[in-house]
Amino acid sequence: MKKFIKIEELGQFLLSIVLFSQLDFKWWLFPALLLLPDLSMLGYLINTKTGALMYNLFHHKMLAVILFSFGLYFNIPILMLSGVILFGHSAMDRVFGYGLKYADDFKHTHLGWIGRN
Repeated sequence: MKKFIKIEELGQFLLSIVLFSQLDFKWWLFPALLLLPDLSMLGYLINTKTGALMYNLFHHKMLAVILFSFGLYFNIPILMLSGVILFGHSAMDRVFGYGLKYADDFKHTHLGWIGRN
């Protein structure tokens, strides 16, 4: 089952590339911004609960869909870009097994424990 989920997430990552290609931004911006959502991990400097909350907010695909949709509806390219980057980053993370975090430990995710078989 995990392989099917990873394939699905890979498809979503590819979708983010296709969506980005429809925006009027330079191609180098996609890889340059792709890891930006990981700045949300700075919340872990406070504690695991704050870290998980911040991480999950910026790695939740619904936020990405909302930002992209608002950007599309109101013709605000930077919102569309933000949505695409958040969506692509979240999908990429999940391909590598990094899921949404539980508040007890950074390595405890909705996909299981990071680094455990």
